[in-house]
Amino acid sequence: MLLLNFQSCNTQTEKINGISFVASREAVSDKHIHPVVNVNANYAAIMPFGFIKDLSHPEIVFNTQRQWFGETRTGTKQYIEELRKKKIKIMLKPQIWIWHGEFTGYLEMKNETDWNTLEDSYLKFILEYAKLAQEMEVEIFCIGTELERFINHRAAYWQDLILKIKAIYKGKLTYAANWDEFKRTPFWRQLDYIGIDAYFPVSDSKTPTLEACLKGWGNHKNVIMNASETYDKPILFTEFGYRSVDYTGKQPWISDRRMNQVNLEGQANATQALFEIFWKEDWFAGGFLWKWFINHDEVGGEKNTMFTPQNKPVEALLRKHYRTSSNE
Repeated sequence: MLLLNFQSCNTQTEKINGISFVASREAVSDKHIHPVVNVNANYAAIMPFGFIKDLSHPEIVFNTQRQWFGETRTGTKQYIEELRKKKIKIMLKPQIWIWHGEFTGYLEMKNETDWNTLEDSYLKFILEYAKLAQEMEVEIFCIGTELERFINHRAAYWQDLILKIKAIYKGKLTYAANWDEFKRTPFWRQLDYIGIDAYFPVSDSKTPTLEACLKGWGNHKNVIMNASETYDKPILFTEFGYRSVDYTGKQPWISDRRMNQVNLEGQANATQALFEIFWKEDWFAGGFLWKWFINHDEVGGEKNTMFTPQNKPVEALLRKHYRTSSNE
């Protein structure tokens, strides 16, 4: 039986020092988990995937032999088991991938028949992993990621979906709202965390300074804090992070590979600012850095322009901050 302590107010005691553990073709072992432990992470987000053909297609394909091992139910369970051996707690975060990387927030059906098909398909997808979350006694379950139009058009469906999930899973729930979506998400009162994918713009500079990024959080922080106060829920950054690229703080959500000028300093400054702004706040639960690949020695590095902190100066920053945060 799952016994987890729920909090009735928005104060978070132990900070969630998390990483987003990317699914791979292969099973994981101790050698893949050790680098997670080494950066002092106490949580990992595990992300199985379902796939949709295009933005108006209603059927989700998931848990098939054509997927990578880590994207399936079997792989998800194996990842959780191995991380648990090192006392890493889990947020299970099933996600949708739309062909060619289309933004999931734009997923929208053209007629009632397709909406009903999408609803049935998503129900099967999310309950499959809600059952696994309960079976594995996962600490947090994320009911969706960046699905604003789906939610806006089908609000009653989502309210009912939350009830169906709660009938299966007895731990804590969140939803991963995009940074410019969370203010309009209608069901925060039914969840335990206000989840935000925190790609807020904080600086237009080519190499943002720490001071500029701290200033850039000004209005954003107030809006986030007000949401926590309004709903009496802690804020959880279901994703956060910056690319090691020029102008990393301008539009942090962009993963365009044409942005190819390495900038390690900008990544480190923006990350440090986020830590300084939020981790000291009682109403802030913590977050999951985007993103962490299982083969640590083969990824990232000082010529890499993407989000991962691995084998870059920001990895040492992450290690130091998570160690300090864990000891507070």
